Amino acid sequence: MSYTEQNIRMITDLSNAPGASGFEDAVLDIVRRELKDICTFEEDKVRNLYIYRRNHDGKKPVLMFDAHGDEVGFMVHSIKPNGTLRFVGLGRMDPLGLAASEVLVRNASGEYIRGTIGLRPPHFSNGGQQQPLDVSSFSIDIGARNVKEAAEDFGAAIGEPVVPATKCVFDEKHGLFFGKAFDCRIGVAAMIAALRELDGLYLPFDVVGVVSSQEEVGDRGIEVAVNKVQPDIAVCFEGCPADDTFTEEYAIQTALKCGPMFRYMDQSVICSPRYQRWVLELARKNGINAQASVREGGGNNGAEVNLSCKGVPVVVAGVPVRYIHSMSGITAYEDFETTAKLAALIAKEMTPQIFDTF
Repeated sequence: MSYTEQNIRMITDLSNAPGASGFEDAVLDIVRRELKDICTFEEDKVRNLYIYRRNHDGKKPVLMFDAHGDEVGFMVHSIKPNGTLRFVGLGRMDPLGLAASEVLVRNASGEYIRGTIGLRPPHFSNGGQQQPLDVSSFSIDIGARNVKEAAEDFGAAIGEPVVPATKCVFDEKHGLFFGKAFDCRIGVAAMIAALRELDGLYLPFDVVGVVSSQEEVGDRGIEVAVNKVQPDIAVCFEGCPADDTFTEEYAIQTALKCGPMFRYMDQSVICSPRYQRWVLELARKNGINAQASVREGGGNNGAEVNLSCKGVPVVVAGVPVRYIHSMSGITAYEDFETTAKLAALIAKEMTPQIFDTF
């Protein structure tokens, strides 16, 4: 497989960007950079970014592309007397993976400073007694010695976001990215690539992109976005959890390098069955790898989209990611590329007549 430097840089930059829920600004800057030559933009007050193709006329039915820009992170709750920071979750991350992890903490000046999620060393444990593993048992150590130094010298303040300090690395030999925030930055990247492929094409639908905010804390941004965009049909992009390292072989439904995963259902949504079948058949006819799943957990923006307006047919194109909702994950370039290709094909092949069958 051949890789483009533009896409490698884009995915790397999106992964590295700090963008906890509600603080997605750096992510939106990258999206604007990548699409500024072919799209126009509008941003609302909850940090949703709306993306319009150059030939958008506002008179055709709307096919919405959505990918959320936020990542699972934390927020500073308070500063302890010893100068460490108590924090709470912005989204759900397994506490088992937190101890000794490096993080970036935004201070009161807007600068991201380094910190370490601290846990009492085993030398001070009582007879090997395990410490409780929940977020409240950890602190973030930024190197301060007391609350005064933390606030005045380091600029620590309550209400500031915290994200993993993981740096994205691309393994060109194996076509793999190792980094943070692929839920849903790899979905954002696939949406950008799909919009590039559609540039200049006449389509019977207006394709409107949305980088939605605050998905990880309850699909909040998309509630606002669907009211503005008023979509007739939608594709939601996701970075979805791969299951190929821990699931029995017969039950694997989301494997790396097997294409995007389209879920029939999860805990939040039953994706539009006729639309789902049409997309999977479209992939098969065009020799595009795609996977399908029935998920027993999880949720996504598609649930809000599906029940908005007068009811919106929706499918969710999930790029497989190993170990999402953790400090580091793994995703494949070819799954990003395949997802973008199939999403663009959906837009090219969709007609009002096909839409009416859903």
